[in-house]
Amino acid sequence: MPVHAFSQPKGRLEFFQTQAHDLLENLLGDPTARTVGVYVPEACHPGERYPLLIDLAGFTGSGLSHLAWKGFGETIPQRVDRLMAEGQLAPAVYVFPDCFTSLGGNQYVDSIAMGQWARWLHEILVPAIEARYPVIAEPGGRGLFGKSSGGFGALHQALHHGEHWGAVVCHSGDMDFELCYGREFPEVLLALTQSGLSVAGYIERLHRRRRIAGGEMHVLMTFAMAASYDPDPEAPFGVRLPVDLQTCARDDARWAAWQSFDPIVGLERIAAQDNLRALKGLFLDCGLRDQYHLLYGARKFSARCEALNIDHEFETFDDTHSGIDYRMDRSLPWLVERLS
Repeated sequence: MPVHAFSQPKGRLEFFQTQAHDLLENLLGDPTARTVGVYVPEACHPGERYPLLIDLAGFTGSGLSHLAWKGFGETIPQRVDRLMAEGQLAPAVYVFPDCFTSLGGNQYVDSIAMGQWARWLHEILVPAIEARYPVIAEPGGRGLFGKSSGGFGALHQALHHGEHWGAVVCHSGDMDFELCYGREFPEVLLALTQSGLSVAGYIERLHRRRRIAGGEMHVLMTFAMAASYDPDPEAPFGVRLPVDLQTCARDDARWAAWQSFDPIVGLERIAAQDNLRALKGLFLDCGLRDQYHLLYGARKFSARCEALNIDHEFETFDDTHSGIDYRMDRSLPWLVERLS
């Protein structure tokens, strides 16, 4: 049984709000000003500068959720304090942005439907942190870590915007889209029969409900992926699916747009390979029993990195996709060490 963390964070936990910015204009009606939590551990001394670590939450999550009490668990500030007390972790500043969207989560890519989240991370969030907190104000001192959609977002930054970061951690990140997303489309179309095969009708129906069931969240997640990877500016909420709504036949052009975001596809770009080689560190892991089949994509990505002589660390562990925050005991000390 895990041990419950009763102690409160010893450092400073603060919040501020970024100004509304047109980079986050979206078709969902979501706010373009965002709340950001920041944890400065007690060991950070005035006059010194420290690595900056940004936490990208997984789907259905927000950076703010990683600051909330949980039974038989730790908030990330509590985890940081414990690891530092054990001598495993050096001081750093931790940032927890609220990037939640009304489609249930965020892939942290640039989308006319969801917002230009990839650019927002390094063009808006990083300067806002550097102006307020004692962080190393250069790419080599900045790191990203995340799980699932957050892990994908961190890896997307490394592949496409690597010049802004020093090191990246991807826990169980989305990749090999055929395996992790392709199986969802028949179930999504089955759910859409409730709204006459209308995506807008289905979403509006959820908006009228008091709760979203587990299966409905998976449908909403597929809509969020569509709005992220292949948004339609003319469609309600920007959502169009890469399949025929009557037959579930794959639309090759639409699916190709999705696949262009697949890290395994993105890794074949020379610029992406150069970005990864320039990092101080790249860490990936995945559970051997990951129920979204992400293990196979992670193995393919790692194998391709090895073939390309791209330095990285890849680990597997005996667990599923869920409840794996304990893996940060491994990744956070690794990340801070690279950035220090």
